[in-house]
Amino acid sequence: MSTLLEIKAAIEKLSPRDYAELMAMLHAPVDDDWDRQIKADATAGRLDHLVEESRADIAAGRCRPLEELLSEDGNEAAR
Repeated sequence: MSTLLEIKAAIEKLSPRDYAELMAMLHAPVDDDWDRQIKADATAGRLDHLVEESRADIAAGRCRPLEELLSEDGNEAAR
């Protein structure tokens, strides 16, 4: 049996808690890379157009509070 198949088989046997811990551990480096890239893009001004678009949408009344949207879907946590 290959190592990859052994790993897959072991993952399938994990408890939900251990599975969640493994996923968090595996995703952490990807999340860190993402955070670094977003920070670099923001510092370089590459996200400025998104900020301006958001501000324009808010000023034009095209946005609603998240709580309002969630409550429409019957989400009890928003109430």
